Amino acid sequence: MGDRLDILRLGYRRGRDPRITTHLALVARAMGATGFLLSGDEDKSMFENLKSVSDRFGGTLDTEHVKGMKFLRKHVAEGGIAIHLTMYGEPFRKAIPKIRRDRPVVVVVGGAKVPGEVFKVCQHNIAVGNQPHSEVAALALFMDAWYGESASEISFPDARLVIEGANDGKIVHESEEE
Repeated sequence: MGDRLDILRLGYRRGRDPRITTHLALVARAMGATGFLLSGDEDKSMFENLKSVSDRFGGTLDTEHVKGMKFLRKHVAEGGIAIHLTMYGEPFRKAIPKIRRDRPVVVVVGGAKVPGEVFKVCQHNIAVGNQPHSEVAALALFMDAWYGESASEISFPDARLVIEGANDGKIVHESEEE
């Protein structure tokens, strides 16, 4: 039960936020999140694009459109852990060791305007720095600290395409189809 870590993107605006929100979902997938939950405007094409990435590069990322605050309140009421990434929280490296891992976890990444209720509902309001910065960078740093070094070393056995790191070129391997 405690193995589940979902990312909840609040306040998605389809005409304005698709690139940054897609990047949040890609970081979530690549670094080991179980699911990506989107509140605000619905965007089926974004979920289709994320599935396409998983089809090619392996792994899975559960995706769902939810009513943000309703979902968050229910998650916490049912015993889940809610972590809000914010510039105004406790430093993440100090906070992470204190967070329970034996229950499902939702990491909240806000949009343009985060309702004040988020700070009250979440058990943990944590900051990756206290200067304006990218929520994508904050999520990546949080997940790296949450999972440790293994976060950036994840490989997916069902990948059709595998990128091999190289300093002087692009190396992509295609796996054998059965």
